[in-house]
Amino acid sequence: MRRLLGYIGALAAILVFWELAALLINSPALPTPVATIPLFGQYALKLAPDFAISLYRVVLAMLIGTALAMPLGLVIGRSERLNTFFAPLLYLLYPIPKIVFLPVLLILLGLGDAPKVVLIALTIFFQVLVTVRDAARTVPEAAIISIRSLGAHSFDVYRHVVVPACLPELITALRISSGTAIAILFFAEAIAGSTGLGYFIVDSWAMINYPRMFVGIIAMAVLGVLLYECFDLLERRLLRQKAH
Repeated sequence: MRRLLGYIGALAAILVFWELAALLINSPALPTPVATIPLFGQYALKLAPDFAISLYRVVLAMLIGTALAMPLGLVIGRSERLNTFFAPLLYLLYPIPKIVFLPVLLILLGLGDAPKVVLIALTIFFQVLVTVRDAARTVPEAAIISIRSLGAHSFDVYRHVVVPACLPELITALRISSGTAIAILFFAEAIAGSTGLGYFIVDSWAMINYPRMFVGIIAMAVLGVLLYECFDLLERRLLRQKAH
């Protein structure tokens, strides 16, 4: 209930700020909430396929990026030799904005879902890899020695010590990267697509239909909140299991 009340309060504050900004700017490019929100209900059915496509793309990409990055980050973080080898590669590749690879991916993979999913997965991969690697390096050596003294093998060390210790940082990385993933999704769908929320927003902008454009923006915000809430739920469940 407290969480729901928090959302209601935050939404009310956003709507008030939006209304004041629209009245102050007095431009068709920023319609008022009164002119926009009723349209959201009218476009709900039309937006549903685009929302589903965008959700599918970003979730699939985050799953792929995380599945590839997490085991690699754990191994690199626990091996000084591997970290020495891979650290320079990470320092060179991580700062590069992955959106610049969109033209290359479009040439190689076409205009379908593949280049969008790969682009987002690539971004998630590096963010999760760096976070998990750093988290794995900070696992107390005493905990490793303690479980090894009980006869645990390497797999047991990762399963019972390293992975649980890194889970909070992993969830934090995913929560932060979800915003980046949606931003990249927008660019990819807007530049090279005919479906998805990004295309819907840019198509509305091209038609100078600004209320319709803001309907798409609201839908993309809902997508982000949905992902954020999923990660919060996942974190609560994982931490509860870890506590037991």
